Amino acid sequence: MLLNRTLYIDADACPVTREALACARRARVPVVIVGNTTQNLERHIRRDDPRDAGHARGCDATHGGFWVDVLDVSIGADSADFAIVERLQPGDVVVTQDIGLASMVLGRGAAAIGIGVRGRVYTKATIDMDLFIRHEEKKVRRAGGRTRGPAAFTDDDRERFTRNLNELLRRDFEPK
Repeated sequence: MLLNRTLYIDADACPVTREALACARRARVPVVIVGNTTQNLERHIRRDDPRDAGHARGCDATHGGFWVDVLDVSIGADSADFAIVERLQPGDVVVTQDIGLASMVLGRGAAAIGIGVRGRVYTKATIDMDLFIRHEEKKVRRAGGRTRGPAAFTDDDRERFTRNLNELLRRDFEPK
C-alpha cells in the first residue's frame, strides 16, 4: 500500500523543478514548491494544474491526487529548509541540494533526493559521510582555500534524477 505523500521542492536554485513536477503529475502526488519571496515560483506551474486538494487531479482511495502549491518564505539562511521540515510527514519526499536539509528530512522519516549529487537518493547509511565532506570543504574555504564547485547539470543528470524520483514517488516507502 502506498502512503499518501507530498513532494516538497526546495526551489532555491533548483535546476530540476520542471522535471520534479512532471514526476509528481505522473505519480498523482501533491507538490509544495518552497522558496524565498524574490523568486517567481509560479512560473513552474501550468495553468491547468490544480492548486488545492479539493481540485486534485487523479483522486482515488490510495492517492490524494496531484495538485501544486507555492510556499513563499522570507529571505534568509535556511528559511525554506525550516519551512519544509516543520511540514514533513513520514513518507514525504524532498528534492534538495542541501545536505543539511536532507539529513533533517531523513530524521523525520521522509525521503530526500539530491540535486547537487545528481539525483542520488540520500540514505541514513551515507548521510553522515555526506555531512562530513561538506564540513571539511567548508573548513578549506574558511581557511582561504578553494574547493571545486559542481559541474554543469547535464542531460544524463536530469535523466538519472527523473528515474530516481519516479521510483521514490511510486514505491512503498520504508525509511532506512
